[in-house]
Amino acid sequence: MSNSEGYYLYGILASSDRQEFGPIGIGGREDVVYTLPYQDIAAIVSRSPIVKYPVTRENTMKHAKVLDRAVEEGTVLPVRFSTISEAEGLIIEKVLQPRYQEFVDLLRKMEGKLELRVRARWPDMDAIFAEVVEENKDIKSLKEELLHEKDAQKKRAGMVKVGEMIQGVLEEKRKEEAKELLETLKPLSLEWRENQIYGDMNLINVAYLVNKEREVDFDKKVADLDSMYGKRKQLKYTRSLVPYNFVEIVIHW
Repeated sequence: MSNSEGYYLYGILASSDRQEFGPIGIGGREDVVYTLPYQDIAAIVSRSPIVKYPVTRENTMKHAKVLDRAVEEGTVLPVRFSTISEAEGLIIEKVLQPRYQEFVDLLRKMEGKLELRVRARWPDMDAIFAEVVEENKDIKSLKEELLHEKDAQKKRAGMVKVGEMIQGVLEEKRKEEAKELLETLKPLSLEWRENQIYGDMNLINVAYLVNKEREVDFDKKVADLDSMYGKRKQLKYTRSLVPYNFVEIVIHW
């Protein structure tokens, strides 16, 4: 742990007031989080050792908790995780002053908006694999042929081929169903960001930037989709007033 003390930056807030948000700072020391104002914007900061914080669940949750508290006071722009300044004055001189107009423009753009995140997955992959086989004549035919194949080597080679065919068709099915879901929700949003997905069962992980007055419409559309999909597709739906997927302020000292 470094002996040098600095100031951890969480985000930029649309506020001209100096405020305190309590002892909720990152690092486990219960440092008080407060705002450092410049004109009508402010940096959200707390004291912190000058260290590189590891990306752990505890640390990222602490960072997010601060932003969740700050957004109660106004629009917030998130700063990249583990951004630390050596001095308060540097935050004014190197960040808030030279980038003032950039931050004001972004804050105006994000005002009155929220981030809605939709993830979709196939919960029952056995059922999906069965669909793939049933819908594809070539795969179904080859599987039936292999049931009667006596040659072990040919049977193994055939099963490998079946696996490759299933994987190819599965990928196309995933793309089609993901696109359908993505396109259904797009008209209710201003922007969207597709995040990386992993594993056969996952379809999409998308963040939508939505005007607050459209949230009810968006909620209803997601509920309708969830009802329509039943047990075949599982949706996970979350909201955030902090636009993590649409803004990340990167600071170079």
